[in-house]
Amino acid sequence: MTEIKVCGLTRPEDAERCAALGVDVIGLNFWPGTPRCVDVATARSILEQWSGEVVAVFVDPTPERVAEVREATGISWVQLHGDESPAFLASLQPHAYKAVGVADAADVTSARRFGGDHLLLDARVPGAMPGGTGHAFDWALAEAIAAERSLTLAGGLRPDNVAEAIARIRPFRVDVASGVESAPGIKSAALLEAFVAAVRDADDRSAT
Repeated sequence: MTEIKVCGLTRPEDAERCAALGVDVIGLNFWPGTPRCVDVATARSILEQWSGEVVAVFVDPTPERVAEVREATGISWVQLHGDESPAFLASLQPHAYKAVGVADAADVTSARRFGGDHLLLDARVPGAMPGGTGHAFDWALAEAIAAERSLTLAGGLRPDNVAEAIARIRPFRVDVASGVESAPGIKSAALLEAFVAAVRDADDRSAT
């Protein structure tokens, strides 16, 4: 089954809803440049409603900042969404992976520089935030990497297109933020339910 990650939670009630729907992973964003940013206290309150896997999202952090958040929250997994180097990623592994913005084939080639089994591909939108933009990229660019790595596919996924993405790419995990929101950081119960249903329906169709 395709894993589902809901990223950019800012409220405990959204974590509780994700748990009830069977979401596999949630993401908490610690980058102050996004409206989905949470502090440690908020992260702790969210985690009180969640017992599954959690990913802490950073953009160009210092090693000290990553260590601080890991220690204060208990979150082990780290997603690097900035201009971090392969060496910096390696220093945080095994529970860390790189998110790479994709606009063309050269970006996919660049993504292969980063080690580890896990890799996230998102849309690269010049002038926009490094993630959560609501924009998709050409999924065909992700096909080869999906066969090589445990690929998390992100970028513009919504309840109405995630099934097609799964059918075409067969990613290990799909990642949604703005596609299930009523406002930045505020998850819509109806959109969350529709997204999870669409993923599970796609999985059922692929199994037949």
